[in-house]
Amino acid sequence: MDNTRDSDQTYVSRRRVLQAGGAITTASIGAFAGCSGTSGGSTGTSNDGIEEIRVAYMPIYPDMQYFVMEEEGYFDEINAEVTGEVFSDGPSIVQASATGDFDVMMFGIVPAMIVMDKGIPSKITGANIQNAMEILARDSFASIWDTASSGAEAFAQFEAERGRKFTFGTFPPGSVPDILLRYWLTEVVGVEPGSDVSITPLGGAGPVRQALLANEIDGTSIMEPVPTVASMNDAPYQSIAWAGDFMPGQPAAVTLMHDRLRSDNREVAQAFIEQHQRATTFAGENPDTAATHASTVIGESVLPVETAQRAISARASDFITDPHKIADGAKIFSEYAAQAGKIDSALSNDQLFDFGVYDSI
Repeated sequence: MDNTRDSDQTYVSRRRVLQAGGAITTASIGAFAGCSGTSGGSTGTSNDGIEEIRVAYMPIYPDMQYFVMEEEGYFDEINAEVTGEVFSDGPSIVQASATGDFDVMMFGIVPAMIVMDKGIPSKITGANIQNAMEILARDSFASIWDTASSGAEAFAQFEAERGRKFTFGTFPPGSVPDILLRYWLTEVVGVEPGSDVSITPLGGAGPVRQALLANEIDGTSIMEPVPTVASMNDAPYQSIAWAGDFMPGQPAAVTLMHDRLRSDNREVAQAFIEQHQRATTFAGENPDTAATHASTVIGESVLPVETAQRAISARASDFITDPHKIADGAKIFSEYAAQAGKIDSALSNDQLFDFGVYDSI
């Protein structure tokens, strides 16, 4: 999914704007930030030395907490400057992480694993979403799926009738949607990608969306808001499986922290996750406003407000902060990422997570 903002531009936080205006009163700062002492508040912690938190994020719905923190002014509750830089995809953030410039990276769990596998000192301190993937298929196949005695029989019947294998189109190999799809096919349905069904790599959410609207693929593994976009445009697809049913706690986007924040500035790291949790709560209690924030930051031409607001009510829009909830799924994803050659070997949860930052709040 593209973004209407320049992917190389860093955006200055409200804190810097407010600090520049010395005449602004404390009350006006609170109003501008959109927060009060009864709605989450500050940790009241001191700064151990870090003056700026640089955040790399993607213009994807699963990064909802970033959009809320940005638009509601929650970054102002952190005792450090917070700036954000948007990237079009996870691999771009992985590449940028090599210079060690980012303190926080909000992107897919597989790119996060790649960053850690490359030796960048960092760990996952928060989840952004769980159970984010829907398996969509054409309406004509969904009727076969509903009446077949098994998923394997449904795919075999499709091939017998069409003279070709069922073809899924999703993100490139080793991505979160790709790994989730392969897990579902092999471990749940009992068919083998390549021999029983085909998987065609597409460039990302935008190409998947276009393929669905053009009726060019048989099915996909995809996160919101793409299923909602397909539905709103009467594309002939429907969900035949949801990650929440067959892999409860399926990981998707996460919050990865560099050790200079996570370890060396622990209280500031805790403040960031506290505001992340506050944003998760806000999205649950004020879904329409949160969705509007997502539209604003991503760009209304890419994600219209109405689409964003419909998507947030979907079952796959399961926003969380607690990293414990995705721990079991992370083990599966780590094994599949290693099999796909994305990381040298599977990473243990001790290597992947620092649960203590979340537990401290």
